[in-house]
Amino acid sequence: MSTSFTDQLDRHGAWRVDTAAQLRSLAAWLVAQDLADAPLASRLEQVAEGLLRDRVMVAFVAEFSRGKSELINAIFFAQHGRRIVPASAGRTTMCPTELAFDPGIPPCLQLLPIETRLEARPLGAWRMVHDAWTRLPLDLHDPVQMAKSLETVAQVRRVTPETARSLGFWDDETPEDNPLIGPDGLVEVPMWRHALVNIDHPLLRQGLVVLDTPGLNAIGAEPELTVQLLAEAHATVFLLAADAGVTRSDMGLWREYLAPREGEDPRADSRIVVLNKIDALWDGISSAQEVQAQTERQRAVCAGMLGLVAARVIPLSAQRGLVARINQDAALLQASGLPLLESVLAESIVERRRTILHGTVASALGRVRHDAARRIAMRRRDIDEQMLELRSLRGKNSGVIAGMRARVEMEQQEFDASEKRVQALHAVRHRLQRDLRQCLGHDVPLAEFAELQDLLTQPGFKLGARRAYDQAFGRSAERIVRASRALDEIHAMLEACFRQLNTEFGFSLQLPPPPNIATRAEQVTQIARSHAQYVGVANAIRLSQPSFAGRLARALASRVQAILAEAQQEAESWVRSSVAPVDLQLRERRHAFVRRIDAIDRIRGAASGLGDRMEELEAQITGLDALEVELRERTDAFQDTADIPVVPTAAAPTAAPAVPA
Repeated sequence: MSTSFTDQLDRHGAWRVDTAAQLRSLAAWLVAQDLADAPLASRLEQVAEGLLRDRVMVAFVAEFSRGKSELINAIFFAQHGRRIVPASAGRTTMCPTELAFDPGIPPCLQLLPIETRLEARPLGAWRMVHDAWTRLPLDLHDPVQMAKSLETVAQVRRVTPETARSLGFWDDETPEDNPLIGPDGLVEVPMWRHALVNIDHPLLRQGLVVLDTPGLNAIGAEPELTVQLLAEAHATVFLLAADAGVTRSDMGLWREYLAPREGEDPRADSRIVVLNKIDALWDGISSAQEVQAQTERQRAVCAGMLGLVAARVIPLSAQRGLVARINQDAALLQASGLPLLESVLAESIVERRRTILHGTVASALGRVRHDAARRIAMRRRDIDEQMLELRSLRGKNSGVIAGMRARVEMEQQEFDASEKRVQALHAVRHRLQRDLRQCLGHDVPLAEFAELQDLLTQPGFKLGARRAYDQAFGRSAERIVRASRALDEIHAMLEACFRQLNTEFGFSLQLPPPPNIATRAEQVTQIARSHAQYVGVANAIRLSQPSFAGRLARALASRVQAILAEAQQEAESWVRSSVAPVDLQLRERRHAFVRRIDAIDRIRGAASGLGDRMEELEAQITGLDALEVELRERTDAFQDTADIPVVPTAAAPTAAPAVPA
């Protein structure tokens, strides 16, 4: 493995673990110092959990026989001294296969039967139905056993054309894409719908997830693969064969599932094209310069056909890279081009992912510093007020001191009356939050897509599919817009209430800006644009199959549902964190009244009480100063972990790797 990729991923994993531990330590310290309320401590715990659970997914996509499985072997399994993922000639990956590491379960291969396609349940929901999966153990110390077990992902079963049609592998209108009918009248279809490989690998342990996908026809039969898994991948590696270039099926796969859509940010493009099998050009007759020039021409042609810059096309030989790693041949490894791909992967996903996570941590820390500093300032102000009161009592008789106590009690009674106003605030807030949930509730997406699903699951051609499709996404986006307006209403209400409380009771309430959940509406619109081809004229025949259409509708609804759920979580988290300081400052002020009355009673009871109490308050001020310093030190420590040194990644190659002698 190239130093850049492994080191980047190792450093990224270490940063996630260290930062999560620091966040939890900070939360515990804040609670111990009474500088954090429950919502703030919970927010830090959520960020820490998110860091530990974070995964970086790389999807490998190609038509059959492009060397995709061989490339996965070269990157992840060369240390075993043999192929682990089946990579023989022909179709070796018959179902989507995920490679990841979960320490909670033993190493194993889990397989979901293809028949589950016949049930109206999303693929994601099947992950929770553990009994539906066939589990095969994997012995990490026995490469032969691992390889033999993983060969099962290529298993097929023979079914009638009618069964193949219901499973999505037969189409009467496009017979050229159908499997061949055998002498027994049966055809071959994959035995498994999805495979999960759980192994303890250094890269997978750091949160990397590898998605190995089948070819065009198999991808098209599983809409959730493209609507969710491929769409959520942090990087997509698309393989071509150097000796064939961009074939018709390659172009179909690229245009339908991978090509950038209108409105996408090109700077966020994480698609990498691999021009594999460049060793086919090493014929032993052409000179190294001629082979190099031929590789460059093929690379430029492929980039032009796909609408990419040449730097996004990486020429390599996965097979030679695997051999080089097994034999520890540094020269052959460099010539294979594999280190260049790994460097680009490191730059494309690891650095970008860490930047995103660091932004999340920085946002949470900013809130922590603001709230904790405000709480310290409140305590300092209460101490200053007590100091002024105590200084005014110097040399005064007991009657004056009793009058001071009566005045503080009166202030306390007036303050207690404010609780009714705060209760009214909570009542209005709960009502507005109910309105928010009605827009973003978990059952909303399924309701919005009900008409679309009913239409798509009807037999025959779907003449109104595009209209129903646009309406389903349009109504979902409009719900987010309405939720955004409800959030603005909550913000305006809280802002007015905070202003009044600050004026009447000297609070220091500050309302953070609400999250811009309206951007989620654009996400929904982007999903609609990215998958509109499914309901276009070109897919009319496939869409006429109720089983496929039903899976498509469920996949789309599930994806939109996830976006609405994220918007709801973001909005409600903001409301909770915004309202929490009200109760906090109420509690702090009540405690301040108790302390003031207690101090006056002590002064009345002992002649030395005044001096002792003033010394106590001065000591508390010194303690607050130390607390401020420690708060800065603890939060500044996160900047040190964010600035971990980055291993330089190789620039995208400007020329093909050198041909070995």
